[in-house]
Amino acid sequence: MTLAAGAVLAAGSLGVVAGRGAPSLPVRDEAAIRDANLTFYDGRLRRDPTSAFDLAQLASLHLQRGRERGDPEDVLRAETLARRSLANRDTRNARGYTTLVSALMTQHRFTESRAVARRLVALDSASISARAVLAEIEMELGHYDVTRRWFGALYRWRADLAVAPRLARWLELQGQVEEARRLLSAALDTARARPKMPREQVAWFHLRIGDLELRQGQVGTAERAFRAGLAIAPSDARLLAALARVHVARGRWQEAVRDGERAIAIAPDPATLGLIGDAYAALGDSGEAEQYVRAMEAVTLAQPGGFHRAWSLFLLDHERRVPDVLAQVRQEIETRQDIYGWDLLAWALHRSGRDREALPAMAKAMTLQTDDAMLFYHRGMIELALGHRVAARRDLERALALNPYFSPAGARAARAALGGL
Repeated sequence: MTLAAGAVLAAGSLGVVAGRGAPSLPVRDEAAIRDANLTFYDGRLRRDPTSAFDLAQLASLHLQRGRERGDPEDVLRAETLARRSLANRDTRNARGYTTLVSALMTQHRFTESRAVARRLVALDSASISARAVLAEIEMELGHYDVTRRWFGALYRWRADLAVAPRLARWLELQGQVEEARRLLSAALDTARARPKMPREQVAWFHLRIGDLELRQGQVGTAERAFRAGLAIAPSDARLLAALARVHVARGRWQEAVRDGERAIAIAPDPATLGLIGDAYAALGDSGEAEQYVRAMEAVTLAQPGGFHRAWSLFLLDHERRVPDVLAQVRQEIETRQDIYGWDLLAWALHRSGRDREALPAMAKAMTLQTDDAMLFYHRGMIELALGHRVAARRDLERALALNPYFSPAGARAARAALGGL
């Protein structure tokens, strides 16, 4: 998953558009403000379809709504409008560039977004937010030497809200979890201290903290972070889905279904649909589980790019359409060679019974020494399939020590494998 869905706000597009006569509402309902602004700028564009400013503003609003509702059509509309804005005015149009970059990243089109981000940095090399966005893209593409240089140069601005969440993720990938925690905690304090910061943005920082804690197996801390975010933004689909993941980790299947369904009623996220399907399967309702799997497939294939990583991993974990996933992952790894791309390729090869090929791919997935239980679990199972019993035990024990809740099915498989060893 990328940070673009939330960090774009901190990078200079603060969600609520204000300027040039944009309407104001007496009650601070940010969704209502966004919808009012959409109507306002739509009207302005009908009167002057060439306004680069209005096109960029409208693009930003469609992207915001697309993130909140999980609607790919809004994201595509944002991309189209941003391109029109930039065609009309190439310079002094940071909003147009930022929105286009974020729309492309939301669609996982990282190579294209990199070209646009480079253009933005070339036009404004002093922009901290533009440089932070480019650093994130390089990280997503797996260009880690370049990423390291970018974040090294940005470290002095680590308190900046455009830098902090991206740098925290980079630190986490390198196993520097405590420093990542400190950065995110300080960023949340900064966001909460800004009276004009949109609630959705403050809630996003709670989400980032909770995600980090959940990956580290700190389920209670993660749950508190997610609930704190929901206290600010009760209808945030991302936080509801995150809370559903906590319920799955704790084996609270009914609660996982409840909060997962609340989330997909707002934004039909494929990963959440799969999570609900797994919860129903754990409850013994295979028919309902299969319906959610089919819904997950339909939503995923309706999005630009088709196979996304959450869907691919779900299919591999459930041993479905393995040859299709392997072909898709092989294609993606040609341009996006980050550690999770290599991990997915290794897991697809393992599920295909090609463990001798999987092990070198897994070695590339471990190059940053990331403390991620899923990575150790995957390598341990590949080692086990190859008969490397000592290495398999080491990795499976490490996975469970890092995060015994990393995946209910994966944790069970790891324990069973260790029992066999």
